[in-house]
Amino acid sequence: MKNIYIVRHAKAEGQPFQSPLTDIGMEQAIHLASFLENRSIQAVYSSPFVRAIETIAPFAKRAGLTIREDDRLGERVLSDQDFPDWLEKLKKSFEDFSLSLPGGESNQKAMERAQSFVDDVLTKEEDNIVCVSHGNLTTLLLRLFDDKYGYEELFALSNPDVYLVTVEQSQASVQRIWK
Repeated sequence: MKNIYIVRHAKAEGQPFQSPLTDIGMEQAIHLASFLENRSIQAVYSSPFVRAIETIAPFAKRAGLTIREDDRLGERVLSDQDFPDWLEKLKKSFEDFSLSLPGGESNQKAMERAQSFVDDVLTKEEDNIVCVSHGNLTTLLLRLFDDKYGYEELFALSNPDVYLVTVEQSQASVQRIWK
């Protein structure tokens, strides 16, 4: 049995790669460390984005674990252009997973890299792992295990948020455990 704790990062100052956590986000990261500490976590994977690493750093330090950065956990880029109607375009990308905007990545491509990450993790020796990502990619990771996750569920996520995916004999269950 594998337990995969899928974590959305804590509150950040913005969306760019280098955006750090806010002061509230740093407090959330410390709370997250306490929340995870008695769960026998054996490995920590994170998006290379600063806000994701800062979210899990207090836990990793407390647990004596190395944060393994993985580009496949990086946030999906909708487009490299600013659109005034970006929210509508995001919604359409959940209606048509192959939709790819200029300089962006389709949900289909993002799910393929998420699937690649999950496939790798499922072959690892560790049974209890944490992976830290971002809203859109977290939603897609969850969708790999339960296809109910989509646009509405993306906006229901909190910062941070934690879901437990339990995989046993090719069967998976998804449960939100963050309170």
